[in-house]
Order: sequence, then C-alpha cells, then structure tokens
Amino acid sequence: MGLLVMILGLVLFLGVHTLTTQRELRARTIASMGEGTYKIGYALASVAGLVLIVWGFAHYRATGWIDIWHPPTVLKHITVALMLPAVILVAASYIRGRIYTTLKHPMLAGVKLWAAAHLLANGDLGSIILFGSFLGWAVFDRISLKRRTDGGAPPIPVGGPGNDLIAVAVGIVAYLALAFAFHPVVIGVPVVGV
Repeated sequence: MGLLVMILGLVLFLGVHTLTTQRELRARTIASMGEGTYKIGYALASVAGLVLIVWGFAHYRATGWIDIWHPPTVLKHITVALMLPAVILVAASYIRGRIYTTLKHPMLAGVKLWAAAHLLANGDLGSIILFGSFLGWAVFDRISLKRRTDGGAPPIPVGGPGNDLIAVAVGIVAYLALAFAFHPVVIGVPVVGV
C-alpha cells in the first residue's frame, strides 16, 4: 500500500514539475485558468504530491520493505560525503554567485547529486523508485532547459564570490541540520554510524 501511495505522490509531484518543461502546454494552462489560479494549483499539487511521497515511503519502510541488493558500508559513507556539496548546490541556487553562474542550474545539480548518492546507499525497491525518479526528473529537466526558447522567470540578480561564501556557509549549516536533526528524527535513519 505504501509503495503505491508513494508512486502516486511521485507522479503528482514530478508530473506538475514536468509541466513547466512543456512551455506551450504551460502557457495554454495559464491562459485558460489565469496565472494566480495556475500558481495556487501548482503549489497545492506539489504539496499534495510531497505529502503522499513522504507518507507512502514511511508506510512502505514500516510495513513492506523489499530488498533488492545490500550496498556495502563504504557506499553509505560516500553518500554522507556527497550530501555536503549537494546541499551547498541547492543553497547556491538561491544565493546566486559564481557557483550559480558556472553551473547555470545548481538546484538540478544538487538534486541529481542527492538522488544519485542515495541510490548508492539504499538497495531496497522503494528507495530505488524514489531516488531514481528524482534523478530521472532532474536529468530530463536539465535537458529540457537547454532546449527552451523562452527565458522563463524574471532574472534574479547574481552576486560575486561573497555570495558563494554565504551559500557555502548556509549549505554547511543546512547539511549539519539535515544530518543530525532531520534525517534521524524525521526519516528514522541516523547519518552518523551507518
């Protein structure tokens, strides 16, 4: 049951996020319902999808775990190490500096690194579906960005190396919070000592 709910959540969450890559369909949708209604619907569908993913995955972990392979411990340590740059990349997508300018889409790079790292450390079916779906979506979205003809959202000002230092500092703090508070409490898996 949990796995199906998680998959439904993935379809909803990633489906609505894939809508943004379909520029003509997105434009027609906005034209037919209005930008405000589109944004509200987009946000509600995203939140609903995320809730289904989290609930479904938690239920699957508690009641229906399906092992596919058993990753060696070293891969779990590599995952812990890869998560620091992944979180810094996500921070750099909002605190724009040279990292942003160099990568163009650090959020997608961070999501790809997060998903790939978690695929290394988890060999169960639910994790493979969850992280594999996010990895596939991020790769698809990055490819679609190269093919888009419109500029998308209004540009956000880009700063210099000072913004990169702030992004790294914010990323380190967020990484520590995720590793020592969020992951063991919310996910139920300790990062240290895996």
